[in-house]
Amino acid sequence: MDKLLRESGVAFEKVNYYVEPLSKKKLTELVRKMGIKPRELLRKSEPVYKELGLANREVSDSELIALMVEHPDLMQRPIVERGDRAVLGRPTENVKTLL
Repeated sequence: MDKLLRESGVAFEKVNYYVEPLSKKKLTELVRKMGIKPRELLRKSEPVYKELGLANREVSDSELIALMVEHPDLMQRPIVERGDRAVLGRPTENVKTLL
């Protein structure tokens, strides 16, 4: 991802949300910019997903965002944001739509 952005001449800031956790407000904004529902951002293969029983219960969008903030392993990554849009960085072709 870094290489693609550098080669495209795009200045970027890399955020490790394990070191600098996302706020609920920021994650809500990213989900909105991506045009998806919070559930679409979940990594369903993570042990914490199973531990929280997220496949078997109804959870509000707000609660899902709070859970992803609390348990960053739940989030698919990387998320690339540019202006008023954001995309999931996998596959890489998604990022090319922002360039």
